[in-house]
Amino acid sequence: MIEAIGLDADDTLWENETFFRMTEGEFVALLGDHADGADIASRLLDVERANLARYGFGIKGFMLSMVQTAIELTDGRIDGRAIGRILELGQEMLAHPVDLLPGVPQALEALDGRRLILITKGDGIDQERKIAASGLAERFDAVEILADKSPEAYARVLLRAGVAPDRFLMAGNSMKSDVLPVVELGGHGVFIPHALTWAVEHAPAPDHPRAHRLETIADLPALIRRLEAPA
Repeated sequence: MIEAIGLDADDTLWENETFFRMTEGEFVALLGDHADGADIASRLLDVERANLARYGFGIKGFMLSMVQTAIELTDGRIDGRAIGRILELGQEMLAHPVDLLPGVPQALEALDGRRLILITKGDGIDQERKIAASGLAERFDAVEILADKSPEAYARVLLRAGVAPDRFLMAGNSMKSDVLPVVELGGHGVFIPHALTWAVEHAPAPDHPRAHRLETIADLPALIRRLEAPA
């Protein structure tokens, strides 16, 4: 019996990475006179990776990483107007409406009555904004906003929920964050890919009976019924 179902938020319930990539495109164009577009994007990704321990996940860290990348790529010659535009890009992302992904309302309706936990990571203020704007908060028994999704972080979530790992299922678009840590703990991890998942979240799929893959969140209720069916 699956006692609790965890659902990721960004790019599982609503669009997120799309806006990062759109903003990255504007950032690359802004610095187009200083470097090749592919080199700018590659440098930005390297800076983002290096800054995760400092800033964590989310738009604000992305904004600061763009500023740092711009300064480094121009040897400090970037002007104040360009820095101002980078800040505007981040502010626009923070104000963007929340667009639910296809199949989400139907899947949540089919899971009505189950114990659902929204488990996301990133900046608390921005995540709370998106959860409120999504209109989905009342569907969840609990909301967990984590700094990162490690096995230890999931273990603390399950301890608070009073749920054993083998009775927990987590579904999301990140193999690294939503599947592997939960499988390691003894739970079920369900990978629901999104076309634009951030490179940092990529990881090889494990060959494990508790690791599952679905093409759409609409298939999640049926998977849970299969897992709970008598052998």
